[in-house]
Amino acid sequence: MSVENKKSLLIEQIVGHTAVISMNNPPANTWTAESLQELKQKVLALNEKKEVYALVITAEGDKFFSAGADLKLFADGDKQNAADMARYFGEAFETLSTFRGVSIAAINGYAMGGGLEVALACDLRICEQQAQMALPEATVGLLPCAGGTQNLTALVGEGWAKRMILCGERITAVKAEQIGLVEEVVEQGNAFNAAMALAENVANQSPSSVKACKQLVQAGRNMPRSQVLPLEREYFVNLFDTEDQAEGVNAFLGKRKAIWKNG
Repeated sequence: MSVENKKSLLIEQIVGHTAVISMNNPPANTWTAESLQELKQKVLALNEKKEVYALVITAEGDKFFSAGADLKLFADGDKQNAADMARYFGEAFETLSTFRGVSIAAINGYAMGGGLEVALACDLRICEQQAQMALPEATVGLLPCAGGTQNLTALVGEGWAKRMILCGERITAVKAEQIGLVEEVVEQGNAFNAAMALAENVANQSPSSVKACKQLVQAGRNMPRSQVLPLEREYFVNLFDTEDQAEGVNAFLGKRKAIWKNG
């Protein structure tokens, strides 16, 4: 395991084939221009590490996953500052959304505004039973500008997205699971371990296949089904250019564990 400087707003570890990024800006793990740019660069760097198959996003502390942006940043009404922060949020979370492997949010506390949006940018979400989630931006004259309106709607449908965004409704972990916002609810203190266990399952899959499958699933959000289905067949054939395809099939036939090369 390698550990970066603990003073960083984002602590990165590599555990086996899983990268872990922990938000570390107490007391509420709010996002800053610095930490958003740092997240973008970390994910881009992880894309180049072939031995990393999964990414877990979590937070230090036990009350807040993240409260989003510090509202003091917008108190003076500076439009240029707002534009800069919106860009930093967008670039960071869109980079996270297109991470080559599987990203999992381990939500271990309150996830509000940009704190929920970072989880929405992940592929999967596990939250602890005490967690609460909201996109309350309209309550303070703002809106979710880091993918919230689109990613939340894709997960829970237009009705619940409107309840949370337009009505400012805060939801519990149980309700989040019921509406499809999170895939699993675990006891307090267990989100990280559950996320890591799920990440270990990812390592059993071909990284080349995972990347292609993820791209196809996400393509379905903005492409007609008639276009995605031919693309699905094209990506299938393209896998035969990879080492992992031959390794996977021959490992199965040989009744042995596949050794992936992510290539």
